[in-house]
Amino acid sequence: MARLVAVQPQQRHPSFSLLPPSSLSDFNGTRLLHSQLQCKRRVSQPKGALQVTASSAKKILIMGGTRFIGLFLSRLLVKEGHQVTLFTRGKAPITQQLPGESDKDYTDFASKILHLKGDRKDYEFVKSSLSAEGFDVVYDINGREAEEVVPILEGLPKLEQYIYCSSAGVYLKSDQLPHFETDAVDPKSRHKGKLETESLLESKGVNWTSIRPVYIYGPLNYNPVEEWFFHRLKAGRPIPVPNSGIQITQLGHVKDLATAFIKVLGNEKASKEVFNISGEKYVTFDGLAKACAKAGGFPEPEIVHYNPKEFDFGKKKAFPFRDQHFFASVDKAKSVLGLKPEFDLVEGLADSYNLDFGRGTFRKEADFSTDDIILGKSLILQS
Repeated sequence: MARLVAVQPQQRHPSFSLLPPSSLSDFNGTRLLHSQLQCKRRVSQPKGALQVTASSAKKILIMGGTRFIGLFLSRLLVKEGHQVTLFTRGKAPITQQLPGESDKDYTDFASKILHLKGDRKDYEFVKSSLSAEGFDVVYDINGREAEEVVPILEGLPKLEQYIYCSSAGVYLKSDQLPHFETDAVDPKSRHKGKLETESLLESKGVNWTSIRPVYIYGPLNYNPVEEWFFHRLKAGRPIPVPNSGIQITQLGHVKDLATAFIKVLGNEKASKEVFNISGEKYVTFDGLAKACAKAGGFPEPEIVHYNPKEFDFGKKKAFPFRDQHFFASVDKAKSVLGLKPEFDLVEGLADSYNLDFGRGTFRKEADFSTDDIILGKSLILQS
């Protein structure tokens, strides 16, 4: 029989213990935490603050939760007074101290997190263990295939809400942008499993909400989004950007994404709805390189444009973004949920740099091999 286990705080990463929190964010995490605590004390609220009362506390299961999005989401949920359980295989530490997080806040958080160890692909175990525990709400932030959701729903027939982390990558490529939640989707997308999951949730008649982020960035990002630029800026290298560099894309800070996940919890307006979540403004590839430089305190970078069709990089990825215009409207989230992103792009990138890369921590070592191929050839587009 599966059982919940209280988590013992993990030893914090040594690079996190010697430096003060970023001046741009007191999240030990995020500024929203302070406003939410104020809300519970019933004092005046900043515009857009989430109203939460003790009676709204839920028994919440997060599928995943030990990295990036889950690290910030779980803290917000615990701060709101919810009982939070992480379902993981137990291969990674169940909790870790965030950069800039005080020892006291981390210890308090870690003492309240529960862990249910298992493999979500072991469908019989998932169904039986969840049925034995019972949960009010599920946050599924690592689901990829629809079949993975079936045993969760079967094990929790009285589930109040299923909140799913989908992707804006499900939209069909279009010449008309930004993408809206009602736009056509691509059944052949590499994110088709997420699209099929949304369809399954709708067909089962459960109360569900789906969040479709665009590109996510922020401290502890396991995808080389801003980190790709920071490595090159730190090394003083030119930044290779495909084609003209005026391709428009969009990034959303992980803390704003976590806030969006909180905003839909128990929200009747979010029932059976899809929401795009990202930053309010769009940015060109060249503009992103310059924004990363500004955020990290580097000189404006040298940008080298190249034609990807003239190179064979094998299986290596020469640039971290899809080479096209790709951005989505967040108007629905702003109007329906009252969501107001906390970070503009440069401020958010600075938060990421100051709390992560600037402290000497990153997920992937620098690899300039494709850069060298580009810079070593004469097939470079003139700016």
